[in-house]
Amino acid sequence: MQEMRMKFGEKPLAVITGGSTGIGLELGREFARAGYDLVIGGQDEGKLAAAAAALRGEGAEVVTVAADLTRPEEVERFHREATASGRPVAIFCANAGVGMGGGDFTETDLHSELRLIDLNVRSQVHLTKLILPAMAARGEGRILFTASISSMMPGPFESVYSASKAFVHSFAEALRNEWADRGVVVTGFMPGPTDTNFFHRAGMDETPAGEGKKDDPAQVAHQAFKALMADRHHVFTGSLKTKVQGLVTNVLPSPALARVHRGMTEPNDRRAARSGGPGAAAIAGGIALAAVGVAAAVGVGRRSRALEEAE
Repeated sequence: MQEMRMKFGEKPLAVITGGSTGIGLELGREFARAGYDLVIGGQDEGKLAAAAAALRGEGAEVVTVAADLTRPEEVERFHREATASGRPVAIFCANAGVGMGGGDFTETDLHSELRLIDLNVRSQVHLTKLILPAMAARGEGRILFTASISSMMPGPFESVYSASKAFVHSFAEALRNEWADRGVVVTGFMPGPTDTNFFHRAGMDETPAGEGKKDDPAQVAHQAFKALMADRHHVFTGSLKTKVQGLVTNVLPSPALARVHRGMTEPNDRRAARSGGPGAAAIAGGIALAAVGVAAAVGVGRRSRALEEAE
């Protein structure tokens, strides 16, 4: 740990879980370019080493901590190693998470879903409980939570994942309210389908969402970074399509949102066998009609804001 103290200079420190690939790695690039040193976490030491090399190329000093955050003792160890340099954590990106789909609730694996809850929910609370008190004592710090557009709607065929992200979204908003006037900024961001390994790991390759066009993780991370630094409470990140879908969640009732979600996550073989259900064209048409209603409801100013954020 002495070597860590020698390597780390006077730059502010950002800690990112799930920082070896995907959105987490791109968040690391954003903070490195903004003048932060980094601690990144993940389970695969090889991927962490490759990510660290890439981030050092952006000018940051990087420490990696390989840990399985589904285990409470590993959360504690991650925190000890992330803060071992003695430097305050200026930014905490609670990004680690995993998906689960590929079938209905009777077909998915209970053990995997409980591990999902451990990572997506319990570890977020645990690690935030360890990091936030030091920020509170200083009266400064920023926390960025990775939620999902799925947090805003019921999630058939990934019901546990969507519920876990709904928890993250609510948790972030509650903490923000607690700390808004005490120097700690809390922001949540909701990406849509993003070009990462998420759908493959979740068993969702053979779904419309898994096969469809996805947002650039660099764009998603850049918009999340800007939202955090601008002290916004939450933001839908990615393409304009994702932002419009996010606005739709504010006006459609839950049963309609569940049908929209099902159209993206129901396995293809089930959709082909099911008669009379909404097809992809019907789902797309419903989203388009809802988007028109949203455009009329939110007004010109909000539409302009969404377009600006898409840049």
